[in-house]
Amino acid sequence: MINNQLNLSLYVVTDPFLPGSQPLKLVVEQAISGGAVCVQLRDKKCSSGELFKTAKELIGITKKHHVPLIINDRLDIALAVKADGVHLGQEDLPAQVARRIMPLEMILGVSVDSVQQALEAQDAGATYLGVGSIFPTATKPDAGYPIGLNTLSEICSHIDIPVVGIGGIHAENAGLVIAAGAQGVAVVSCVVGADDVTRAAEKVASAVSKALMKT
Repeated sequence: MINNQLNLSLYVVTDPFLPGSQPLKLVVEQAISGGAVCVQLRDKKCSSGELFKTAKELIGITKKHHVPLIINDRLDIALAVKADGVHLGQEDLPAQVARRIMPLEMILGVSVDSVQQALEAQDAGATYLGVGSIFPTATKPDAGYPIGLNTLSEICSHIDIPVVGIGGIHAENAGLVIAAGAQGVAVVSCVVGADDVTRAAEKVASAVSKALMKT
């Protein structure tokens, strides 16, 4: 049975190269105002010190709005700032190792693109899965060939933890991701890179909400 206590309906992932001249903290504030219920800090190129400073800044915002802050890749940074969770890829620290050193209440997200990876991550103690890339995306060059909605649906049918679809998702196709079995969508460029971040988030949140009502 799916654990629905964790709301991941609109999961916004940051990108340091998309917000333009706007400070990241402002982008996050606007995304939350538009309906983001979870925020992931992702910056693979900055130093540990810079990432720590940014995480400290963002956690003040997310806690104020009661929205979880997830740190991409870096469990050490997540622990240092007392973030709500960490998200790990297949090439990062193994999920079972991370789960052993994390507080029990800490959220553990894992990226997967197959049923086998999904089952392994679930067995390792993942709280939720990020599945994709669902559609073609230029935001994450190493995302690989899109797995599509059929594979997403197959993964969702085999596991009992929440799934968030990611990769090339926007307001027009978010409903398809939910219909395939996901509990939410993770978005980057369509929200973080938008001229009006709040409005962009509202559009995706609305599409997801409508789709969830039909499931």
